[in-house]
Amino acid sequence: MAGGKSTPKKDIMLKVSGGQFVKTGAILSRGVTTYKPGKNVGGLGTQFALCYGKVYFSKRKTPHGRMRTFINVMPLEKKSK
Repeated sequence: MAGGKSTPKKDIMLKVSGGQFVKTGAILSRGVTTYKPGKNVGGLGTQFALCYGKVYFSKRKTPHGRMRTFINVMPLEKKSK
């Protein structure tokens, strides 16, 4: 375990759920390789939102034939005044 502790680290996990609204720069997942960054999401180890919007998940097939789950952020439309 990290630092000689006997309990696993608890900050390595998915931080948001589908349908949740996030701000720009909000951390979506940390240390999870199961989810890949999709649209409006940056980072590899720690994935973060690149815009304000709603989180959704999608599954796509890679060029090698594996199914992957992607974390995406759907940007909210700006209202004109």
